[in-house]
Amino acid sequence: MTDQYKVAFVEEARDLLAELESSLLKLDENRQDAELVGRAFRALHTIKGSGAMFGFDEVARVAHHLETAFDRLRHGEIEVTSGLINLALAAGDQIRTLLEAPQASATGEDRSAGILAELSELTGTPASPTPSAPAIAQQWVIRFRPDRGVLLNGSNPLLLFDELRTLGSTQIEADVSEVPPLDEIEAGQCYLSWKILLTGAASRDAIRDVFIFVEGECELSIDEAPSGSVPHPVAALPREQSSQLAADPVRASSIRVSVDKLDELVNLVGELVTVQARLSAVAARSDDADVLEIAESVDRLTAALREDSIGIRMLPLRSTFERFRRLVHDLGVELQKDVELTIEGADTELDKTVIDQLNDPLVHLIRNAMDHGIEQTEARVAAGKRPTARIHISAEHSGAHVLVRVSDDGRGLDVEAIRARALQQELIAADARLTESEILGLILAPGFSTARAVTGVSGRGVGMDVVRRSLETLRGSVEVESRPGAGVTVTLRLPLTLAIIDGLLVRIGNAHFVLPLANSLECVELTRRDIAEAQGRHIANVRGEIIPYIRLSEYLHIEREAPDREQIMLVETEHGHYGFVVDQVLGDHQTVIKNLGRLYRNMQEVSGATILGNGSVALILDPHRLVQSAVQNMSLERSARRQEQRKDQYDRLSNQKEIKTDAT
Repeated sequence: MTDQYKVAFVEEARDLLAELESSLLKLDENRQDAELVGRAFRALHTIKGSGAMFGFDEVARVAHHLETAFDRLRHGEIEVTSGLINLALAAGDQIRTLLEAPQASATGEDRSAGILAELSELTGTPASPTPSAPAIAQQWVIRFRPDRGVLLNGSNPLLLFDELRTLGSTQIEADVSEVPPLDEIEAGQCYLSWKILLTGAASRDAIRDVFIFVEGECELSIDEAPSGSVPHPVAALPREQSSQLAADPVRASSIRVSVDKLDELVNLVGELVTVQARLSAVAARSDDADVLEIAESVDRLTAALREDSIGIRMLPLRSTFERFRRLVHDLGVELQKDVELTIEGADTELDKTVIDQLNDPLVHLIRNAMDHGIEQTEARVAAGKRPTARIHISAEHSGAHVLVRVSDDGRGLDVEAIRARALQQELIAADARLTESEILGLILAPGFSTARAVTGVSGRGVGMDVVRRSLETLRGSVEVESRPGAGVTVTLRLPLTLAIIDGLLVRIGNAHFVLPLANSLECVELTRRDIAEAQGRHIANVRGEIIPYIRLSEYLHIEREAPDREQIMLVETEHGHYGFVVDQVLGDHQTVIKNLGRLYRNMQEVSGATILGNGSVALILDPHRLVQSAVQNMSLERSARRQEQRKDQYDRLSNQKEIKTDAT
């Protein structure tokens, strides 16, 4: 067996193990759901059969015994218990370990033996023979007549025959008596039936399990063969010929491609986009109509190729979210807390590169919520809450970003305790004037923790710092909201992709910048008259709507001679509509994002850079961060003005008291 097929099996087995784990965790919540039992059984059955076929004998052994237990569940012989669920999860982990490190057979077998011994004791079932265990060979005659539409439903008889071969030697006879004349054949219909002689140690139930996925789509009989009975040797078909007869006419709708190849494709498309920008710049300076036409065609084709290459890497967040059911389950057992995980927006798509780096931040957020945020059951009941706590994960699109939120209904954050702890750790000065949002943001600082004791789950002040640093690496941001006694919500703002975006190229003086197009609404002019009517305030009246704006030349400290007419780019942000004043909007720009060097590592408002058609570099601005910074600055300025006003009032009152005292 070549390594290629083993790798394919391991990849398929990972998906099956994820399906098994999801079914087990849902079964733990709804223990009367027979469909969930069936899903777990089918996943185990496939892992067992394929594992034996590809030489993963220990995997097949563990899956076989667990499958036996779930077969008893299906028939109502035993009941679902927490112990069985936890043991099945442990067995799934063991199968995963055996798949990833099959060379560690001795340790693996010891661990497997322990799990199977516990399983036997828990279910009261003696260990049944494994698929490879020796037994007395016998012969079975199997007659298999699938429904005409079985191929259209995705079933393939050839795969069933392959699985039968793992149970013993086979001779297969195809019945072609119902095949119509060529001009009457309907594509996708199955006109064949088969008679199979199986010689081996398999039981009738083991043979029937092979056909479990087509039980309702076929006529099937399994009988013991009379001594010496064999199918007619002339009619027995070799494997290659039976493959042709059984092959599914419906073509595969998807293929597996390595991530490295996808990354290389996106990198090449990125280089092509840069070259295309240079070609367009050259064509714009040329009077040659043919060159302009070619440049426009290349531009159109490059844009289509870019969209397709980025789309290939976009994956739904469902599998990422679903795997946290296991984390919540295990932590609930460890911390003795009853917690359920709810999921929303799992079909929201994100670049696979971003998804791969999202796992660690979400793990830390869930662990913190489970350990610090959610109370013990007694405390929840005393506070008038329902006994079962809830952690909610959601995702939604917001312009060029995806917002992933992790919420809990626990005790919430104590703002004063956070401030006191920050003072104690010298993270802020004693006279620091901070908004509530900024104080909550202190929990993201390195080493910060309000836990009084270190536990096996959290308390070292590492987790939230990991969240912050991971999001900065992804050019995203973190926001924390809390209501005392009602829980905490942490919002992760993530870019849709780290490779290529649609942008608007703008000019400020001699410098060029790119604003993401997904956030942009429209472009309007800002005249000197508009500025005069605003009386020094940075606001503009756009069709009756008063919109605040940021003058980027002032914000970025760019010295230039202000033009008579500037332009405002209006963008949509979580703080409402905001404007960015620039000298000139040059037009759309397919932006290949390049990482910045260490010089810009602390400049949060810049999310990357791109190379223009003339070879110069333009910085990519982050509208969300720009507006967030402006709002925070205005909040601090208002706070400072209020403190100055209070100080003036205090001084006036003090002066009045002194005057009265002198008069007396």
